[in-house]
Amino acid sequence: MNSNRLNQMVLLLGILVFWCNGDNYAAAPLLLNIARDFHLDISRAAFSVTAYMLPFGLFTLLFGPLGDRYGKTKVINIAAFGTAIFSCLGAAAFDITSLCVIRGINGAFAAGILPVTMALIGESFDDSSRQNAIGKVMGLMMLGGASATAIGGILSYLGSWRLVYLVYGIAELIIAIMMLKMLEKRPGVVGSLNFGRVYGQAFANKDLLKVVSIIFFVGYCVFGSFTYSGKFIQIRTGYNILIVGLLLTFFGIASVIGGRKAGTMRQKMGNRFLLLAGVLGGASLATLSFWHSPFLISVSLFGFGLAFVFFQSTLVTTAQQLMPKLRGTVMSLASFNMFVGGGIGTFLNGYILNKWGIGMIFISASLIMFIVGFMATRVITSMQNN
Repeated sequence: MNSNRLNQMVLLLGILVFWCNGDNYAAAPLLLNIARDFHLDISRAAFSVTAYMLPFGLFTLLFGPLGDRYGKTKVINIAAFGTAIFSCLGAAAFDITSLCVIRGINGAFAAGILPVTMALIGESFDDSSRQNAIGKVMGLMMLGGASATAIGGILSYLGSWRLVYLVYGIAELIIAIMMLKMLEKRPGVVGSLNFGRVYGQAFANKDLLKVVSIIFFVGYCVFGSFTYSGKFIQIRTGYNILIVGLLLTFFGIASVIGGRKAGTMRQKMGNRFLLLAGVLGGASLATLSFWHSPFLISVSLFGFGLAFVFFQSTLVTTAQQLMPKLRGTVMSLASFNMFVGGGIGTFLNGYILNKWGIGMIFISASLIMFIVGFMATRVITSMQNN
């Protein structure tokens, strides 16, 4: 595949994960309107978020091996159409039960997009350019999540919560149709589908287990704390949800910028690059907990976004190199650890919030981020020396 086709593929897949990841995060500002529309309290309306996230986490483990067996573009195309259709159907939900069922199926399809996309990018680029390509797609994914609060808030204000699901679904559907024409069809890389065998190989690879364990802690620090960042900014600034959403996009913008250069910077800095990511992420989270100024909060969010994409693009690229024949399976395992880490982080940070206040969430995450930087450097250096 020539460079132009590769760049088109990266852009198209990046836009897809932008909308797909935003589809999940856009739900946060909608809960009040959903609750009012269905005559519920907020806690029951929040079941629609849980209904999306649980299948998303579980089905992540299925799609990677399916991509290895039947072809990654085929799986991505099916998943893209599925999540687009059920996102649109979310706009037609008539009660909380129907919304939860629709969002659950939506989440199951969405689980097939991120891990298989990263695997497809990984097998399409050589070693010198792979991390930059992965970083570009990952940056757009995080921009989708970071900007979803603002996008969801604007669309909800202009219409209703139903318009949000409809717009995200239509955007995903347009990209899905474009992918049918633009993505090169590729066969599977394994002759038969055996989940036990492929995951047995993955769990037998000690280096891979170390890398995905670090990804777990990155997910804990990043997703576990980012969930509360909107509430934190509201408390510190008094801004409404729309302005808060715009401030949060600095995290995503940094992810896009950093993702484009992560591989090049790592080649120049070597393993010191991961130490930089740990120090930058830790310092950004620690300072974020003290700021009241929207400008300084934006600076910390920007540094936080850079640190995330530096870490994640490096760890994902390393994981794929450990089992290049089973990139889909590897990415399923990596994605599962990232989102489970984020889920556990969100849960434990809720306890920290109630016990010590919201600022302590970012201080504790900053300490873990520093440790992750040293731990990741040591693990990858040890792998290179063996």
